[in-house]
Amino acid sequence: MGKNPFKIMFLDVGGVLLTNGWGHDSRQKAAAEFGIDFMEMEAKHNFIFNVYEIGRITLDEYLDIVVFDKTRVFTREDFKAFMFSRSVELTGMLSWLIELKKNNSNLKIVSINNEGKELNDYRVKKFQLHNCFDAFISSCEVGMRKPDPGIFRLALGVVQAAPNECIYFDDRIYLVDAAQRLGIRGYHHLGFESSKKIIEDLM
Repeated sequence: MGKNPFKIMFLDVGGVLLTNGWGHDSRQKAAAEFGIDFMEMEAKHNFIFNVYEIGRITLDEYLDIVVFDKTRVFTREDFKAFMFSRSVELTGMLSWLIELKKNNSNLKIVSINNEGKELNDYRVKKFQLHNCFDAFISSCEVGMRKPDPGIFRLALGVVQAAPNECIYFDDRIYLVDAAQRLGIRGYHHLGFESSKKIIEDLM
């Protein structure tokens, strides 16, 4: 990977700008909060979550399988409120990127993220991600999820750029590897300061 300037910055969202929307830690905390057998819930989650993330089922349909397949003492709305509450902005990266865009009018930033629609829509609105991103390549909207090479190829087609004109940041190294296999310059996001330095060096 060289130090050539880039045209497009692709970014993951969960683990880079925000906490993961519905990650393992959040599911464990939900199980404890609502008195659910975590291992049973996790098995059902693993069975169906990919289908939710590519937009084939709604959040309510996901919950019908994973949580509300039996009578519960809590409401669906209470559980969804907990899910949404797990989204928190990570320190530094989002606000810095917004300022970077303001000072670099030619910079284009595009998300490539795996997210179910309701969670994705909530996070875009709650954290005003339109201020950062010029476009969203979200699994729930395009029917593909990382590491499917198709989602990266679609992103390249949307921005009309060659792979080596793009950089990509993800907190999961195997997803960085997936982008690199297509010729995109991928970087493992280990934290705000390290990624900030990489971007500044490339610019």
